[in-house]
Amino acid sequence: MGCGRVGAALTVELAKAGHSVAIIDKRPEAFDRLPPGFQAKTIVGLGFDREVLEEAGIKEADAFVAVSNGDNSNIVSARIAREHYHVPKVIARIYDPRRAEIYERLNIPTVASVRWAASRIMFLLFHGEEDVKESFAGGALLHVQREIPDHLTGKPISSVESKGEVEVIGVERGGSGFIPAPGSTFQQGDVAHFVIATAAVDKLDTLLEPVAE
Repeated sequence: MGCGRVGAALTVELAKAGHSVAIIDKRPEAFDRLPPGFQAKTIVGLGFDREVLEEAGIKEADAFVAVSNGDNSNIVSARIAREHYHVPKVIARIYDPRRAEIYERLNIPTVASVRWAASRIMFLLFHGEEDVKESFAGGALLHVQREIPDHLTGKPISSVESKGEVEVIGVERGGSGFIPAPGSTFQQGDVAHFVIATAAVDKLDTLLEPVAE
């Protein structure tokens, strides 16, 4: 819901990744933000109108993202998506941080209205919400927690870092934890805490994948 700068960018990114996307906006001219010739299901209407939502396909949706320019519209539509249609993953943008507590009580992940919102939403859509612990530095950095896959057992912790993009700041192990030193290696069952530059959110998955022989 919402075909502003973030909504349009998100629609294009999801479609490029092979997902079926429908986008709702109350202003027909908003869809002019989509690239020329771009094929997407566009619906003119209010994102909290159930008829509009059903026309967009919410009954079959795997996710719903509310990024209109109104906090009230976003929270109402997000609640309808989660509570009435039981959409598995619901994300909403928020302008007023004082309302964040409302979203938290409803278990709806939020993104602030900043330039990296589309990247942040993509990360939330395709990673467990529990992995993202917090964002900071005005949204430029993320604190992410991930269980280390078995194929990295015995490998240097530095092997999953990328200078200026991804850094391991701590490791949980056997009910305790430590800050890695040069030469530290992973053990089975480790949980790593990363700081990731938001612009490099996709890099983490690449670093955690097995290296082809």
